[in-house]
Amino acid sequence: MDALQLVALVAASAAIAGLARRTPVPAPLLLVAVGLAASYVPGVPDYTLDPHIVLPLILPPLLYTAAVDSSYLDLRANIRPVALLSVGYVLFATVAVGWLAYVLVPDLPLTAALVLGAVVAPPDAVAATAIARKLGLPNRITTILQGESLVNDATAITAYKVALAAAVGEGISWAGGVGEFALASLGGIGVGLVLMVPIHWLRRGLGDSLLQNTLSLLIPFVAYAAAEEVGASGVLAVVVVGLFLGHRAWQVDFATRLQEEAVWKMVAFILESAVFALIGLQLPYVVQGLGQYGMGEAIGYAVGVFVAVVVVRFVWVYPATFLPRLSGRVRSREPGVDWKAPLVVGWAGMRGVVSLAIAFSIPVVTDGVEFPARNLVLFLTFTTVIGTLVVQGLTLPPLIRFLKLPGRDRYAETLAEAQAQSEASRAAEERLDALLADERNALPQPLADRLRTVLERRRNAVWERLGAVNEVTGETADDTYRRLSREMIDAEREVFVQLRDARRIDDEMMRTLLRRLDLEEAAAYREEAAD
Repeated sequence: MDALQLVALVAASAAIAGLARRTPVPAPLLLVAVGLAASYVPGVPDYTLDPHIVLPLILPPLLYTAAVDSSYLDLRANIRPVALLSVGYVLFATVAVGWLAYVLVPDLPLTAALVLGAVVAPPDAVAATAIARKLGLPNRITTILQGESLVNDATAITAYKVALAAAVGEGISWAGGVGEFALASLGGIGVGLVLMVPIHWLRRGLGDSLLQNTLSLLIPFVAYAAAEEVGASGVLAVVVVGLFLGHRAWQVDFATRLQEEAVWKMVAFILESAVFALIGLQLPYVVQGLGQYGMGEAIGYAVGVFVAVVVVRFVWVYPATFLPRLSGRVRSREPGVDWKAPLVVGWAGMRGVVSLAIAFSIPVVTDGVEFPARNLVLFLTFTTVIGTLVVQGLTLPPLIRFLKLPGRDRYAETLAEAQAQSEASRAAEERLDALLADERNALPQPLADRLRTVLERRRNAVWERLGAVNEVTGETADDTYRRLSREMIDAEREVFVQLRDARRIDDEMMRTLLRRLDLEEAAAYREEAAD
């Protein structure tokens, strides 16, 4: 892939993802569909997933952004269901789907079938969590799906390595497999724990938002490479570091947080868009490699594996949800659950780029031993990924609406936010009174009143969202305040530009003045976006 092809892929993917935001179709599904169609358009270059690029260069930043945005406290509170899905389910799916594929496909060795099982075992929850948030699913379900996607890749990659060693006749034992799994998991967590504190210390010590964000871009790659270098799981190392830094993000300055959020949103948007487009573009390569298997025969196997993947997830999810609740301790510590939540979690098992990247990494020959039925395994992985994205991805939103799950309680959330803001404002007011009592902090009364006014508006803003609205516009008082504030900022901005054009101020001064306005507008926008 040359530079022009890469630019074309990124630009087209971003355009399609942007278009998806104006439609009810989730962006991953539209990107895959367009990729499938484009793969047979004359003149479209061949884009082949390279596992040496996807796993070390694309997977770490995607995992890091997801980990930083996750709640460590929510994940800790839901550690049991997350562990059962991200570890227990992946291992169960590896064995169950592998055995079913072994029964279904004649002449497919059991070891090769287990490789297939490991490859298709980990769900990619990017699309699922996007749908969950868009439809306002309960926070616990979203947390469980997101937590599963953070860890399950590490489990699947380790299971794949063990199964691959057995498939090419390296004679790995059960004890050896367990040992490799323990090294990968514990080692990955250990590397993350070793790196997270020094990295956080370095971020805080740099004291420059530009340098801090440059370091931020390097963190996932450093963590992944360090863990892989010692034979541990790079995925878990990235997740541990990301969770810690996200939990401690309040300790870096505001400029770094503002820049970092914008930078990582852009990176995640570009990577996710390109990755899902690449999935669809793999069709010609995968079909050409079928070789001895006829298309009709291969499609029959594909349908069987797809059904197995879907059914096996439900076979695991329902018992894993209800059996632990036989314990009174679990029932007392976790909220009640009915049959609807496991149904959503079970149906949200869409596969993604990690499965394809692992499949493409299967070697044709290892130490003179050819991997059996590699092309068929690649085809079955591709069809499973496409099948789950299309079938489950398109039906998940209507399923959620049909089940009428209780959504997030916006009123309760706003009330909790208002109470938190009130307590914080009270502490800030006490701090201000103590500071102003010191003659070293003497201020003219108008400036002191301004500090109190800003504090009072921040305290009242959230409470006003719970109150009455303007009968004409439907806005709360705080909404109107923000709108008028931004209109005033726009008027100031136009004057600054006019003064620059009239050569009464230079460009450097204009940029300084505009930056002040930008920060004020950013504060208003962030408050509005959080509503």
